[in-house]
Amino acid sequence: MRTALVTGASRGIGRGIAFALAERGYGLTVTSRTQADLDALVPDLQRAGAGPVVAVAADMAAREALPPLVEAHGRAFGSMDALVLNAGVGTAGGIGTSDLRRLDKTIAVNFTAALVLVQHALPLLRQGAAEAPARGARVVGLSSITGAYAEPGLAVYGASKAALLSLVETLNLEESANGVTATALAPAYVDTEMSAWASDRIPPESMIPVADVVEVVRMLLDLSAKTVIGRVVLSRAGTSGREA
Repeated sequence: MRTALVTGASRGIGRGIAFALAERGYGLTVTSRTQADLDALVPDLQRAGAGPVVAVAADMAAREALPPLVEAHGRAFGSMDALVLNAGVGTAGGIGTSDLRRLDKTIAVNFTAALVLVQHALPLLRQGAAEAPARGARVVGLSSITGAYAEPGLAVYGASKAALLSLVETLNLEESANGVTATALAPAYVDTEMSAWASDRIPPESMIPVADVVEVVRMLLDLSAKTVIGRVVLSRAGTSGREA
């Protein structure tokens, strides 16, 4: 049985990925900020075909809450085939007017949490790769097109997502020889609650569907350990391809 840990699993892209993995029979560790959301999610994942599901509520901004997530997965499954770093927060504002009170949280959730989780999950990922050397194990991080290309009004958010892109690509340099590979997905606006603030100028129907992001994750998890894709940029139709 393949297993995965998915952060931000109760809604949006994370929820879509969790259900895609459940349909494939994965054993799952899922996390969100509130236990009530997880309590509602777990039976739905089980009905979709998941193996055992471990649910742990955690705030991604609380660094001390992160190692127990990986420990819970290790106790339940002993190894890890996929780590999906989906949880994130948005911050908008021009450089001259950015709310610096949001800076620390944005970096903590969008980058620091990813680093801490990867550090603690590496032994389990290496074990997963050792158990299935042809397939290996994979980290998938949800970055943003604003991390790849600068976007006016999104300097802090884009910087946090650029840091995630760098983390993923460095992880490949350090760990792909051990069978652990990583990919950062960098989509433009995806039709989720997180993008609702921009719907007055970008209609939801022109945003990227969650299902398209999920399909890319499915593809990545089907690749062999011999193939490394560091980043995938998903742009919206009708744009320059370099804008959110």
